[in-house]
Amino acid sequence: MHIPAYAHDTIRAAAPRIPTSRHVAGLDCCLCDKPFGEELAAIPLGPTPTSGLFGCRPCLTRLVTRARRARDSALAQDAERARAESAAWLPVRERHLARLDSVRKAAEAVAGLARDGDTEALRIAWLLVSLESAYTWVPDAPEPPASVDREDSQLRDDAFRLDLAMISAREAVAERLAYHLINETQPDEPEMCEEFECPEDCSGRHDSTHIDCGPDAVFEDLARHGISVEQPEPEPLSPRLAALFEKADCEDGRQPLPDFDEQAPAVLAHFGIDANDADVLVNAAAVGLVFDAWREGPLEEIHAADDGPSDGEIFAQSVDLYRRARAALIAARDDGPEALLAFVSVASDVDLPWAGSSRFALRRASGPVTELVQHIDNRVWFTAEVIRKQGWRAGLLHRATSAAFKAHTHFGMPDWPGSVDSAMERLAELDRSGAPAALSDLATVKTALLEAPDQLGADALHWICRQAVFN
Repeated sequence: MHIPAYAHDTIRAAAPRIPTSRHVAGLDCCLCDKPFGEELAAIPLGPTPTSGLFGCRPCLTRLVTRARRARDSALAQDAERARAESAAWLPVRERHLARLDSVRKAAEAVAGLARDGDTEALRIAWLLVSLESAYTWVPDAPEPPASVDREDSQLRDDAFRLDLAMISAREAVAERLAYHLINETQPDEPEMCEEFECPEDCSGRHDSTHIDCGPDAVFEDLARHGISVEQPEPEPLSPRLAALFEKADCEDGRQPLPDFDEQAPAVLAHFGIDANDADVLVNAAAVGLVFDAWREGPLEEIHAADDGPSDGEIFAQSVDLYRRARAALIAARDDGPEALLAFVSVASDVDLPWAGSSRFALRRASGPVTELVQHIDNRVWFTAEVIRKQGWRAGLLHRATSAAFKAHTHFGMPDWPGSVDSAMERLAELDRSGAPAALSDLATVKTALLEAPDQLGADALHWICRQAVFN
């Protein structure tokens, strides 16, 4: 009797762990204990045809049938799971390929504009900056499910073609700007100072590595030059966030924080925050939104994990998110609370590398990443509700009050310059021989801490945090 390979485990599991002497001698079936005879032949189960255990045909037929049914059922379940995984994987794959293709075409267009010489050099430089931003926003290649072929040549080849296009664009822009700098002088009032809202004493020199125009600015910039590149579709909102914003239209008109706008100014004044100063109030509200929606909650557990972000990465990312929260809150004044979605999309992006030249991304972390995304959704939704039902100022007062209690010495708050002064005094007394190179010039370090701490880089910020100079 032929026993198929898929039935071996089933038969082995049915055989007795401690066989009797009659089983070993081939006198009784080891499966049903019936004696062998003329009507019941002994079929050897191994290890050799003459030694080991023996079974009868009825028992083996029954077990083979059971194993075949189990195998067929497992194959059907595997096929159904593979179909479901493939259906979910294909749109993810296509979105990633579309993003690679769009940014590649944009890189080729930038290289062409840099070579033709008709576009002014400053615009070429800004095109490269926006292109680099779009390239940075391209997430790592998504991981296919186990049932899909993991060696996807198109994903690999398209990513390689994008890298080649970026190299060509950088070379073309570098050549164009090198000759421009040789033959042209620095303008007295650079346009970027206005873009960055620089102080009056700004030297006009900037480190452009921290500039982030977002993933789509390069397509808008190219359109001004008559070049149209189809943009990839935006990532869909998380189902929970979409449901939360839809829910807001169906609820009653009760105010989330009644009378808060009358009480909050006095509380803020106690902490030295003038609620009538629009800039100060927006800054504090941005700090509060980042702390409540991102820093406080599930991120603590992610931070504490072995593969979690360092203190410096947390520091750099919080500064970057502060800027985005501030821009989103300002936009919400004219465009409504839905403008806060711009902050949510970055704060909850699991694929986006963090600020400060960090390679950390939430997708690689262990811990409650899903809970963090939901936490961000919930906290921002509440701020949107306050703005929708009580007005823009009430939303600012709510988050600014939170910042005053929880983060009054953070970047963006009125107490931040004093914290920097104290930190610099402690830093000057430390042995910095093993510190990152970015911390060698204390004057530059102080300027960066006051204006853009993430420019120092996550490694330098981590070294500072380890010295506890801000305590």
